[in-house]
Amino acid sequence: MLGLHTALEMHKALTTMEVSSVELLTHSFSRIDECEAQIGAFISFMDRELLLRQARSIDDRRARGEKVGLFAGVPIAIKDNIAMSGLRLTCASRMLEAYVPPYSATVVKRLQEAELLILGKTNMDEFGFGSSTENSAFHPTRNPRAVDRVPGGTSGGSAAAVAAGVVPWALGTDTGGSVRQPASLCGVVGLRPTYGRVSRYGLVAYASSMDQVGPIACSIDDTNALFSLIGGNDELDSTSLPNRGHNEVSSTSTAVRLGIPNEYLTEACQPAVVETVWRIADLAVELGWKVSTVNVPLTAYALSIYYIIASVEAASNLARFAGTIYGYHTPDAINWNELAVRTRTSGFGAEVKRRIMLGTYTASAGYADQFYNKACRARSALSAEYERTFEKVDLILSPVSPTTAWCLGERINDPMRMYLSDIYSVPASLAGIPAVVIPSGHDEDGLPIGLQLSARARSDNYLLRQAKHLETQLARAAAHS
Repeated sequence: MLGLHTALEMHKALTTMEVSSVELLTHSFSRIDECEAQIGAFISFMDRELLLRQARSIDDRRARGEKVGLFAGVPIAIKDNIAMSGLRLTCASRMLEAYVPPYSATVVKRLQEAELLILGKTNMDEFGFGSSTENSAFHPTRNPRAVDRVPGGTSGGSAAAVAAGVVPWALGTDTGGSVRQPASLCGVVGLRPTYGRVSRYGLVAYASSMDQVGPIACSIDDTNALFSLIGGNDELDSTSLPNRGHNEVSSTSTAVRLGIPNEYLTEACQPAVVETVWRIADLAVELGWKVSTVNVPLTAYALSIYYIIASVEAASNLARFAGTIYGYHTPDAINWNELAVRTRTSGFGAEVKRRIMLGTYTASAGYADQFYNKACRARSALSAEYERTFEKVDLILSPVSPTTAWCLGERINDPMRMYLSDIYSVPASLAGIPAVVIPSGHDEDGLPIGLQLSARARSDNYLLRQAKHLETQLARAAAHS
């Protein structure tokens, strides 16, 4: 990107006026024209002339020495389940194909206050249901690293836009791994913050007890900067945590203690991914970190816990889409029941219907104790197990995806196989802890492998500081290889 790859590099070049906002924006437009038809990272775009006017205004004010926003003029993209006034909010669903929200999400307002240039809305799996960005009602997204492969999901459009060099960073959302898994498959950085560290106001809810907005970027420094922009308490979100810096938890040990869960390195994991875990562990030892294996046995139940709880919450949240107030509806229904049934039958895709049915069943009378209530108790036990683990170690290193990117169409008709791709990402979501994915290597086919560092809840800043050290060590090792 004009020799500038990260948002911080762009910010510095803008500040010294080595490059203009218009030039950065024009380059993003060129990348869209070059690769969007093949990659399909976006659903909607902002008007180019409007963006250029914004960029010129920033350039003019900067040239006059006037105050501009913190990252004024740096391009960004946002996932299409985050509301932005005046731009379509579809959640990649026919149900909301024509919906334009009258308000903006808190995270969007914070980007606008910093005067970032929002290029458009990125593609996703419909309402966040999927792991490959193939469940979009409009088109699948392809992985820029290998266009016959999936980018991961559900924030695959955001990850693809960053990996393709359209933008240096983007916003995704993570419920069960939807920032981290596509970051891993596309070879970029992705952060799931502690639950409550980023406002959910203006985010279309999937599973309200797990949803989090998170950055996808080219580097840890960019990820940290974007997290700082969007994070913090929001009075419009009752689940948001108190103000930044007032509740940070970090290690008191002198050396970083890194744990590697035995349960994650099984035959379910691609050999190249396992080899990468141990290679990165060796680099951590070179940093002076203390590396050991740990046992987190309840993670064996995490996938089952997640798909029960998330589906129940999804079924409840999706009840509002009935064709009555806004969004898609079928005409000529003779009563409300017929309107709701016909609208939901034709407006929702297959995976959405599957999640609604699963959630409704597992929370229904006669089955709630057997499934949903038991899953909630198991979730609490899993969270407590992580707390005990973090008394022994400061960070946990693990895969986030058991495999690298698979071919488009390979798993789309096999839901169970698709769900298993979330096996290593859902535990952090259930426990509400922060986790960041760092590009860590490649498999034998040259496909990216990202590994996940996670830490105890409310230690996001500590996590990112240590991830930066590991990222730097990785860069040194690559330079000497």
